[in-house]
Amino acid sequence: MTSPVAAAQEDRAAATRRRILEVAEALFRSIGYQKTAVADIARELGMSPANVYRYFASKSAINEAIAERLLAGIGGELDAIADGTGPAAGRLRAMLRLLHARHLELFFREKRMHDMVSAAMSEHWGVIAAFVARIEAAFARVLADGVARAEFAPVDPVAAARRLKQATFPWTHPVLIADCLEKGVADEAQLAVELDGMLDLLIRGLKIDH
Repeated sequence: MTSPVAAAQEDRAAATRRRILEVAEALFRSIGYQKTAVADIARELGMSPANVYRYFASKSAINEAIAERLLAGIGGELDAIADGTGPAAGRLRAMLRLLHARHLELFFREKRMHDMVSAAMSEHWGVIAAFVARIEAAFARVLADGVARAEFAPVDPVAAARRLKQATFPWTHPVLIADCLEKGVADEAQLAVELDGMLDLLIRGLKIDH
């Protein structure tokens, strides 16, 4: 059993970690990930860099924790839709539209976050892989529910969830979205229309009993 003193120390440590992440994220958004040093974070907090390193071993570790927190928020929104009511097809549409919108908001409308996200994708694949697994699990629950309601033809929900994710990658993967926007292949409005078209095709396929 944890003593009251130890519990209080753990609470203080958790609060300090949260504060470091809040300040670091604010700096990443204002001056950019690459330009932010641990010394800048420490200065904003009124502590020494050595004290920051007591809670996070490196700037990369701070980035990992921020990425995990951001993705956890999106994952919570997806789970709420997946576990909600209404037709399965409507929930799948809402989930894919949400993923697309959140990627645009986090990664492209806030340009200074792009470096942070790129670093997270290359350095912290475990965080990204866990998020992808959460997406697939949410899709699988909705697909299984659609089959149970006879809304969809019988499918393996796990395999179908993976294929659904793969088919919609151009609208949910940051690098692919950025490539489309930067090269002028499509603008945001066109991407949204094309996503809806792909969802029409995929959902129509799910409803056909082969």
